[in-house]
Amino acid sequence: MPPVDLRIQPVPDLIRTVIISYGDGHQDAPRGSALRVDARALRNPPEDPAVRARMLLANGLDPDVRDYVLATPGADQLIDRSFNRALALLALPDPYRVDIHVLCGGGRHRSVVVAEELAARIRNVGYGVETEHWHIDRPILT
Repeated sequence: MPPVDLRIQPVPDLIRTVIISYGDGHQDAPRGSALRVDARALRNPPEDPAVRARMLLANGLDPDVRDYVLATPGADQLIDRSFNRALALLALPDPYRVDIHVLCGGGRHRSVVVAEELAARIRNVGYGVETEHWHIDRPILT
């Protein structure tokens, strides 16, 4: 059996991707080279009067928030496009970490949902992923 080239094969135990969700309105965006994913075009739960009261205390890890954000027209396309770009970077012959920065306005809802969806898809194809949600506990921005 020929040796496996670990440079191009996914190694689940090795973190190859770090995904950071954050809110652009907090003025402390992550720095460094990264694939940037802008989730601001997706519906923002606190702006919808029909669900505002319920969503103000929730965040993107809540199943109701997840379902709400993913039901936004264009959400699947945004996630698919970002996933395919991440896979292209991960497939490069030199193994290096691929950082992904996912932003929305406040960093509590949309960016968290998109970051978690990307992480799940990347894990499902065999890459190790770590997620960080910088602003998930910060107050809602007005």
